Amino acid sequence: MLSAADLVLLAAAAVAGGGVNALAGGGTLITFPALTAVGVPALTANVTNTVALTPGYIGGTLAQRADLEGQRDRAWVVALPALVGGIAGAGLLLVTGEDLFRSLVPWLILAAAALIGVDPLVKRWVRGRLSEGEAHRPRLGAAALAALAGSVYGGFFGAGLGIVLLALYSLVLPETLVRVNALKQLTSFMANAAAAGFLLFSGRVEWSAAAVMAVGALAGGVAAGRFVRRVDPNVLRAIVVVIGVAVAVAYLVG
Repeated sequence: MLSAADLVLLAAAAVAGGGVNALAGGGTLITFPALTAVGVPALTANVTNTVALTPGYIGGTLAQRADLEGQRDRAWVVALPALVGGIAGAGLLLVTGEDLFRSLVPWLILAAAALIGVDPLVKRWVRGRLSEGEAHRPRLGAAALAALAGSVYGGFFGAGLGIVLLALYSLVLPETLVRVNALKQLTSFMANAAAAGFLLFSGRVEWSAAAVMAVGALAGGVAAGRFVRRVDPNVLRAIVVVIGVAVAVAYLVG
């Protein structure tokens, strides 16, 4: 049973996580450790985190809907793989079991921190590739496979999913970074929503935490939108990476 103080801490972490997701990405590296810090078991914390942060993906997708215009065929092609991948990843999470997942946590966090850290390099590479490869034909089947692979990871853990999808889509879609990013955002939302929907019935959701965190994440995302031009995302990203590495080390030595 979580105390009132625990819920206040989780709400604050969710506000920070929602803001970080809106500005730079990597909010899970704040919200997931907060859940385990108040005594929620690692697997339950991951499930709760997935459910709680799902509403935040809605705002991000709607904000980029204009960049999805003209991509209806692509959206339909990646929709089913994203949904199936999200559910598959969530199912894999549940069969992993608490002990094994707990042993994987520090390595998952380190991997996510690395993905967040290389995000600017990935975007630079994507820009270069897309500017050089605009003439090649899009391979929608390959885009579906990219959506499936990324969404399985997203359903299992999720931190850094956007960066994984951005890199995968850039290999098969001849588009601008902005439009690829919009498709990535839509895919992330569908994968996360599918995983959350599957996990709702798992018996692993800490509902009091999920409720306050969902509200906090939405509030953080909305508030961050007002400061997007005043915050250097690279500085924020560096802070998130440092936090992630520190948390991973704490899990390893704890």
